[in-house]
Amino acid sequence: MRVTFSDGGNFEGGRVSRRSGGRTAAVGGGAIGLVVLAVYLFTGTDLSPLLGGGEAGAPAAQETVGACSAEQANSDPTCRFSATVQSLDAYWEPTLAGTGTPLTLPEGAVFEQATSTGCGDASASTGPFYCPVDTTIYLDLGFFTLLQEQFGTQGGPLAEMYVYAHEYGHHVQHLTGALESADRTGTGADSDSVRIELQADCYAGMWAGDAATREDPDTGVTFLEPITAEQLAQAIDTAEAIGDDHIQAGGGGTVDPDTWTHGSSEQRRRWFTIGYEQGSMQACDTFAAADL
Repeated sequence: MRVTFSDGGNFEGGRVSRRSGGRTAAVGGGAIGLVVLAVYLFTGTDLSPLLGGGEAGAPAAQETVGACSAEQANSDPTCRFSATVQSLDAYWEPTLAGTGTPLTLPEGAVFEQATSTGCGDASASTGPFYCPVDTTIYLDLGFFTLLQEQFGTQGGPLAEMYVYAHEYGHHVQHLTGALESADRTGTGADSDSVRIELQADCYAGMWAGDAATREDPDTGVTFLEPITAEQLAQAIDTAEAIGDDHIQAGGGGTVDPDTWTHGSSEQRRRWFTIGYEQGSMQACDTFAAADL
């Protein structure tokens, strides 16, 4: 077992819920564009034809995830999600405070097959996504198996955490106003859509570069053990595997930068690495970058 969370760590319950129910209806709603982007990001599926007419499903039943030890977080996917969210909380609260933006904690939700969200109904094919309407990060736990099978990723705990941290990055963008001010209707290698996604990758790198030194205020134990070269390579491998060019080439299509919404494999690797090595929101300002 590849241990990631430090021995002695304990993580409170209540930050993540398990959801069941909902209807696999067509997805619709004012903020659903981010869900569609998440679908393309992780599965290459374009749900654009489904927009603008889906009905909200029945409310999903919820069960709060309880407290987890570090040992449980290293072996149980739901506990890993909960522990990672709490590590992200501890990182982003002081980081955002330094910019004058208070952190409002997002929710986390795991589901199987289908669930209802503030952005519409989601199914297993949706992939992980952040919904700004209900400020919740949604995760189908079967996603990582699909990622390895369809995209050939190496997997690993830090690779999973990168995905959580990327979606948390969208929450940070929601709080700073970047998500709403960007023109996410456009496409292209230097479009706002790509800049939003690369910034979220960079924010994920910021967290990863800090997590092995930041102590949990409740236990005095660092959240993560020192990140190994293997774990870092696995996270970067995941970022590269879900680049627009890799997805297009893997699907047998033409690699067309004019249609990109998330950035190339090289861009995603680069911006995650910038965040990891430089660790500042200023360094992650993709909107000020002339060269992505």
